[in-house]
Amino acid sequence: MSYDQPGRGGLDYFPCRYGRSKTLFRGPKRRTEGAFIAYLGGAETYGRFISHPYPAILEERLGVPAVNLGWANAGVDAFLGDPDLLQVVGQARAAVIRLPGAQNMSNRFYSVHPRRNDRFLQASTLLQTVYREVDFTEFHFTRHLLTALRECSSDRFVMLREELQAAWVARMGQLLDRIPLPVLLLWFADAAPSDVTLAEDLDADPLFVTAGMIEALRPRVNGVVTVVPSDAARAEGTRGMVFSALEAPAAAEQLSSAAHGEVATALAPALKDILER
Repeated sequence: MSYDQPGRGGLDYFPCRYGRSKTLFRGPKRRTEGAFIAYLGGAETYGRFISHPYPAILEERLGVPAVNLGWANAGVDAFLGDPDLLQVVGQARAAVIRLPGAQNMSNRFYSVHPRRNDRFLQASTLLQTVYREVDFTEFHFTRHLLTALRECSSDRFVMLREELQAAWVARMGQLLDRIPLPVLLLWFADAAPSDVTLAEDLDADPLFVTAGMIEALRPRVNGVVTVVPSDAARAEGTRGMVFSALEAPAAAEQLSSAAHGEVATALAPALKDILER
């Protein structure tokens, strides 16, 4: 593993903006004139602590500029609610969307921050009615909220989970409608997609997203690429990552540099096929 000096921030991510979007993305900034590939997603796409996340690796392998549009805790709303960003995406040759979880988006039960989608803002009247005994002023993040609601009532929690899943499929469909170019969906997680959703596993990522939900989107995209890190990639741990001593615990929770290499290997053939059309 690689440590920067204590007190420094580790990697320089060269934060930049694209178009008129207010969100800071990982740089160095790439030109959006001519052919480029847009990579949308959360922390895995951004590549925190990773010197060469999979968009950068694919840029080198394909010879096509990679515009990294990933940032931590981004849900569907972060992209769908940013028309300036979608205008930039619409100029790309292709787009790769790392599938987000279903918890970080506004729905019939609660609303989230429009850009920092993991921030819980407000419970709806419906949620307050279903969970009359809960004081919602105590929550600031979606996973904390969901954990408390599940502990309060597992039966009522099923209704909430199903709402999030239905809203996710609808919202992802809306996002795909706004991207008029070839799109690949990327599943990049510790386990393969399944139709079994364990109510007790709120640490799963992408949370609540099932194989059936992904299949519902398949007719609208150019392909779905599934990457579950190999045992060898898992064994790499934080080797090759760049972080300060204070950041070591957070780095240990990230998917490894080797896993990013496996994502690039899995995506390259499908992207090459799109580029050659």
